[in-house]
Amino acid sequence: METFELLAHPARLRIVHALRGDRTLTTGELCDRLPDTSKATVYRHVDALTAAGILEVAEERRVRGAVERLYRLRQDKAAIPAEAAAELPSEGYRSVFAIAMAVLIAEFNAYLDGEQSDPAADLVGFRQHALWLSRAELEQMIAELSAVIVPRLANRAEPGRDQYLLSPIMFPIEQPR
Repeated sequence: METFELLAHPARLRIVHALRGDRTLTTGELCDRLPDTSKATVYRHVDALTAAGILEVAEERRVRGAVERLYRLRQDKAAIPAEAAAELPSEGYRSVFAIAMAVLIAEFNAYLDGEQSDPAADLVGFRQHALWLSRAELEQMIAELSAVIVPRLANRAEPGRDQYLLSPIMFPIEQPR
């Protein structure tokens, strides 16, 4: 299965999100992060992602006679190649967008259902802005956003840092002339 097909699944994409920031988690800890997904499903998706090289076993340890594995994300393998995305037909984009929205809704619901959720204190935000931009202005804005976001992708999970899901979505709302 290609990287695109593997990542184009809500549960697998949520597993990838959970492991960002050079985290190592057991399958049980991943199950805790995806409370709306059955344990069998999480185990099956972890196996598929590991077989494809998107996840790797970072450590194995004995726990009550069983071997417990801690998994780590291979950042270099957890991205859809730009060439593959560029070749998608409209229906492919529609499917990927639907998956991204399903993941966003599932992650948001999991956050709200958590005992510690406090949207105001956690600075939860969602906004939509309709912008009028020339192609050059759009490219400049994308470069500026990348300059702000990309360095933070290297941040590691550590005390004092909470994980946030940032989902920029941009598309024309009327047909370009």
